[in-house]
Amino acid sequence: MQQVRPAVSRDPGTRHVLFRTLFRLVLLAAFATLSRPGFGSMFAMFLGLSTIYCAITAMLRREPMLDRSLTHWDEAAVYALLGVVVSKLA
Repeated sequence: MQQVRPAVSRDPGTRHVLFRTLFRLVLLAAFATLSRPGFGSMFAMFLGLSTIYCAITAMLRREPMLDRSLTHWDEAAVYALLGVVVSKLA
C-alpha cells in the first residue's frame, strides 16, 4: 500500500526558504515604491505585516522554533529585524 504524501512538503529546505524570503523582500520593496507616504515608512509597515503573517503561519503549521532547517519563524525574525532597522533609518 502506498503512503499518501502531502501536496506541500512540511520541510521545504533551506534553499526554498531563502528564495521565498528574497522574493517577498523584492515584492514588498516594489509595492513600497508605489506608495505616497514614503518608501521607508511603507516598507517598514510591510515588513511588520510580513512578520505577523510568518509567525501565524509557523504557529498554524506547528513548526519548531529552533530547527536545523529554516522555517517561517526564521523568516519572521528576519522581517522583524529589517523592519526595526528600516523604521529607525526612515
